[in-house]
Amino acid sequence: MALTKNDIVEKIHELGFTKKKSVDIIESLLELIKNVLEKGDDVLISGFGKFCVKNKKKRRGRNPATGSDLMLRKRKVVTFKCSGKLRNKINNRI
Repeated sequence: MALTKNDIVEKIHELGFTKKKSVDIIESLLELIKNVLEKGDDVLISGFGKFCVKNKKKRRGRNPATGSDLMLRKRKVVTFKCSGKLRNKINNRI
C-alpha cells in the first residue's frame, strides 16, 4: 500500500491540528521542496535521505513500441539516496 498525501494530512490532523491547517502544512512543505529542487539545490532530511537534481546528457534511445532509434534530449532528473538510519530500519538492523 502506498502512502498518499492524504494519509500524511490525516497523521498531522491526529496531532491536534485542524484539517485545513494540516493540508496547509503539507502543501507548504512540498512547495518548499519543489522550489529548492527547481533551483538545482539538494534537499537533505537528516535521518531520512537526500533528494538531488542530476543532469542527464543528450543520448541515443530506442522506442520500445516500434524499435526505432531516436535521440533523447538532455534533461534533469531527481534522485533519492536514503540515509544510513533509514537503510538500517528498512533492513531491520536498528
